[in-house]
Amino acid sequence: MSGAAPPPAPAGQPQPTHRRAPPDRDAPAVRAKMLAVAQPGGHDKLLAELVGTWDYTAQMWRAPGVPPMETKGSAVREAVLGGRYFITHATGPMEMPGADGKMKSFEFKGMSVDGYDNVKQKFVSTWIDNMGTGIMISEGTYDPASKTFTYHGTMEMVPGMKSEMRETIKVVDADHHTFSFYEMRDGKEALTMQLSYTRRK
Repeated sequence: MSGAAPPPAPAGQPQPTHRRAPPDRDAPAVRAKMLAVAQPGGHDKLLAELVGTWDYTAQMWRAPGVPPMETKGSAVREAVLGGRYFITHATGPMEMPGADGKMKSFEFKGMSVDGYDNVKQKFVSTWIDNMGTGIMISEGTYDPASKTFTYHGTMEMVPGMKSEMRETIKVVDADHHTFSFYEMRDGKEALTMQLSYTRRK
């Protein structure tokens, strides 16, 4: 009978698996949904509030109980691709220990790409800078009550040393926001970097 189930495979042989057929991308309903999720859906307006030129003051904690290293810099954030994404370029002087352990000054440069993924229904962010070769990827949410974005991800500074991280961006007002970076140290979450941004007039 054409509608009968296929006979079972002989004992010891792999059993057949029944997989759901992939969606037909040419079906009108599927095409309509693809077009819908490809459009900015309103969450981009939250990210657009941070467009502009900013000056920041940064604090970085290398170890618990050690006074933070402080530095200043600037960042420029702009909307691209019809407001779907936002690119930020950050730059500023920084001191870091070299291979010999001595502090050295250099110009720090970094770039982020941020957006809202309508499929995942999450904010997404990537970060790259001139202190490494990896791309840090994180996903997050937004709390309207506190005006705070919260992102989670992992980073691997050296092979085999992965660490969970959390980022928050608290919007104080139209001209001020605070970025905080937390990472796991000895099994506990620790604030390792905080940047306070002021919009440049």
